[in-house]
Amino acid sequence: MREPATLTEALVERFARAAAEPAVVEPGDPGTAARTASYGELDRRARELANWLTDRQATGRPVLVALETGVELAVAVVACLYAGAVAVPVPPPSTSAAAAERTTAIARETGAAVVLTVSRHAADVSRRLSDAGRGAVLCLAVDTVLPDAAERAEGRPMPRLGPETVALIQYTSGTTAAPRGVQVTHANLLATMREIQQALGTHAGSRIGGWLPCYHDLGLIGQVLHPLWLGATAVLMPPRLFLGRPVRWLRAIDEYGVTVAAAPDSAYARCAAEVTDAELAGLDLSRWEMAVNAAEPVSAATVEAFAGRFAAAGLRPGAMVAGYGLAEATLLVSTTGGSPAAVRSGLPVGAADGRRVVSCGRPRGGEVRIVDPVNRTELPDGAEGEVWVRGAAVAAGYWQRPLETAEVFGAVTAAGARGFLRTGDLGVLSDGELYLTGRLKDTVEVAGQSVHPQEMERRLIDCGERLASAVVFGADQPDRLVVVQEVRHPGRDQATLAALAARVRGCLAEEFGARPAGVLLVRPGSVRRTTSGKVRRSTMRQLFLRGELRPVYAELDEALPVPSRETAR
Repeated sequence: MREPATLTEALVERFARAAAEPAVVEPGDPGTAARTASYGELDRRARELANWLTDRQATGRPVLVALETGVELAVAVVACLYAGAVAVPVPPPSTSAAAAERTTAIARETGAAVVLTVSRHAADVSRRLSDAGRGAVLCLAVDTVLPDAAERAEGRPMPRLGPETVALIQYTSGTTAAPRGVQVTHANLLATMREIQQALGTHAGSRIGGWLPCYHDLGLIGQVLHPLWLGATAVLMPPRLFLGRPVRWLRAIDEYGVTVAAAPDSAYARCAAEVTDAELAGLDLSRWEMAVNAAEPVSAATVEAFAGRFAAAGLRPGAMVAGYGLAEATLLVSTTGGSPAAVRSGLPVGAADGRRVVSCGRPRGGEVRIVDPVNRTELPDGAEGEVWVRGAAVAAGYWQRPLETAEVFGAVTAAGARGFLRTGDLGVLSDGELYLTGRLKDTVEVAGQSVHPQEMERRLIDCGERLASAVVFGADQPDRLVVVQEVRHPGRDQATLAALAARVRGCLAEEFGARPAGVLLVRPGSVRRTTSGKVRRSTMRQLFLRGELRPVYAELDEALPVPSRETAR
């Protein structure tokens, strides 16, 4: 039997064989029943919507998908694949002003002529796009009935697609630069599906679920497309339910028998810290085979805290596995797979700073090399450098950005090895396993040595119960550190705020020998984050340099720019 050449072909085959099986389960708000769509229903609705898209010449063109994760999202994405349209996931309109700005920017860059959403958001989506000069974009609510769609869709052939046809544009999270649209082909997606299956042992009987939004690559590819490719069941929980109360995610894993679920490190940390003893007593996590910690740097403390906390709920020893990936590699680069996330004291060979690190496992399906980012020479085992990746899952490049595509996707080593993706991440390979240590653009200088700000940020959270998220960056120079520290219930007492600033300085001095040039105390929620919860360090640095932050208290060296502020010292 011929192997499918595109993800669309693979889905058509899977759907035909599993028509009566549950494809998507969407847990509802507390007190409401879950929605379930069979493969037969999903196929029928997707064909009807694909027919509508084809009639509007959407084949080969970008289509915005502005939907919360769930049944309607699955229908919309599969419809785009059936129609040969290029799905472009964007935030649903019910999120934030920043998310709305992201959507309108993507609409302008892609030139999308159609946006798919739901009835309750359709008017808002149209208005926002019109205000941004995109009033000609057609807005369709996918939960409405399309007149005569079933009759017109029946027997209609799907467009002819090839492995190199672009299936979707996945915009990056914008950790260190403005979000960029990654062109993911059908060949990239099929390679990734096989890599995930081999790494995690997923199969048609798996239940794969989570709360990550579809405009995040782990949410769309890992939690929607992968189970559909398998013929398994996707349990798709709206992100707002987790964000409101993390225990709801764990309850959904329990109630719907989820076997594989993935989330960023910060989500596991929230669960370990916020789930109460009473809530823990009501959980049964014994069927959860793999808890994948990915999408942001994996903390040894989080791995230990989560595993220890939820062992009482039946979480299997070693259930937590670590992974590393990025949108430019479609999704997956490495994972510990069936092995537990291993915590090691100190970095592997060649480093002596004593950090406790977690292995992200062995590369899956592709090739990983550690390269000196300046002279592009390959580095030996145990040395830290930039992570370069090559393989079938590496995407086709950025949407309409040829110069950046050439720079990022066409890297050549000093020895002449071609076709590598420069990830911008720093890491170490030791005995074939990959350890992530930081971001190339984020590195700061302390006492003449390069330090990864993530380590400082993690330490600051533990320096006092009133200290929440922090972001550390170099201001005008890498060795002029600025700390933006969120404070719970900051109040207005200047002596108290000065004491908190002194605690921040003392923590960094004691742990890292660092003397910040600036400490800004801000209200909770001031630190900007990406769709997966990562700190948007470059954005925070720009806001600081433009004087657009509003601290409740600030201590700055004279040479630093004075911020817009409620109070500064």
